[in-house]
Amino acid sequence: MAGRRILSSVWEGRAQTVRRELAALAAAGYGVAELHEAAIELVERIVPTELTCWASLDPDTAVISSMTSGRARIPGEYEPLLATYEYDGAEPHTFAQLARRPVPVARLSDLPRRERERSGRWAQVWRPLGLDHELRVGFRADGTCWAAAGLVRRGEFSDREVEFLSSIGPTLAAATRVAARARVGTAKADPAIIVVGPDGRRRGATAGAGKWESELDAIAEGRFAVMLRAVVVGAQAAASGTFRARVRDARGGWIVLHASRLVSDEDAGETVVTIERASGAELLGVLLAAYRLTARERDVCREVLGGLSTSDIAARLGISANTVQDHLKSVFGKVGVRSRGELTARLSG
Repeated sequence: MAGRRILSSVWEGRAQTVRRELAALAAAGYGVAELHEAAIELVERIVPTELTCWASLDPDTAVISSMTSGRARIPGEYEPLLATYEYDGAEPHTFAQLARRPVPVARLSDLPRRERERSGRWAQVWRPLGLDHELRVGFRADGTCWAAAGLVRRGEFSDREVEFLSSIGPTLAAATRVAARARVGTAKADPAIIVVGPDGRRRGATAGAGKWESELDAIAEGRFAVMLRAVVVGAQAAASGTFRARVRDARGGWIVLHASRLVSDEDAGETVVTIERASGAELLGVLLAAYRLTARERDVCREVLGGLSTSDIAARLGISANTVQDHLKSVFGKVGVRSRGELTARLSG
């Protein structure tokens, strides 16, 4: 028992060091991709892997918004498979599943053998690459999962390594939340429409599609094809037949991909994907979550952005004018503004 306490103390010391370094990165004003790149290097010193990929998650939907790999990249031919398994609704331990779990950490080896062997990631990606063990972890702060990581290697992940990642999780999530506020750019680009067949191949596209492909591939070669595959698979698996993802671009701005299944008999199996720059309304939910506003504070903010007066907001939300003012005072403090005008400019900028 004494040896175990000493070991636990050593690991906690490592976790404290990494948490301090993550906090320093957040304070330095890093964007999400830069933050995760630096965080991967910190974690690799403690939990070595053959392959690792970290993702920022849309706080509203838990859909992947950005991906950052470690020094060794997953071979490009496997990325479409991973995108498919992430959203097909049949795979264990997806990032969206982790985001909903009380403890957002999962080892593939903890599954019964039969379930593990049914995993597409394990059977079709990791085993062909000679890798046997996968650890996935969600990074959550104040109930919201802002990021997740997949770590893969030949040897098993120990309980201490799992505890270490769980320990740094809230700090990493908070740092990602801060980074989500950075560089919400607004460069103009034409919307595009792409039709994808049931075989996953593009059957048609508007002229603007090439511009979006170049923009996403500037982040990593093949990123456009991977994200296109992801939203198409998501739409095919969803009962509603639709799927939406907000994705960071190379400049730290946001792009929205929206996929919808075609339902007419002659077009069965085809999916239409629209791609466009995120509007202020699309980004508002991300920003309100990033500033840690409560549900009621978010309601008040939306009414302020709609131009309503204090009395109108009170009537709309069924609360008193004094309560509206109390919520606004709290919002101003969290967002770092002093007036409604400054609040509107900050959230609409």
